[in-house]
Amino acid sequence: MTKGASPTRPLSPHLQIWRFTVTMAASITHRATGAVLYGGTLLLAAWLFAAASNPMMFAGISAIIHSPIGVVIIAGYVWAIMFHAMNGLRHLYWDSGRGLAPKTAKVTSWVIYVGSLLLAAIILWAGYAANGGA
Repeated sequence: MTKGASPTRPLSPHLQIWRFTVTMAASITHRATGAVLYGGTLLLAAWLFAAASNPMMFAGISAIIHSPIGVVIIAGYVWAIMFHAMNGLRHLYWDSGRGLAPKTAKVTSWVIYVGSLLLAAIILWAGYAANGGA
């Protein structure tokens, strides 16, 4: 504790004094999707490794991916990629010193949530359609 600091007062802003906003949610979601992308990329790497090495291993991983849980995992992975990429582009825009006003940040946060859901839905639909609807 620093000299003169009160033992009952937090030394840094605490969650109890912050009002939850969409920009805060976008920041948290960006970090979470970054973590999720590690797991999804490991699954993708395992699938590619199996495809290149062993038909039985490939069949096993493909069965997992085509299961209901696997479909949810793939859908979440695709959405995570879209959200993380779009929010990353927003951060690049912020690095230019633009788009930092609270109202603009709020609007772009909503745009990223809606846009990432729409893009993920389009990608998943295209993948499903290209697979013959199976």
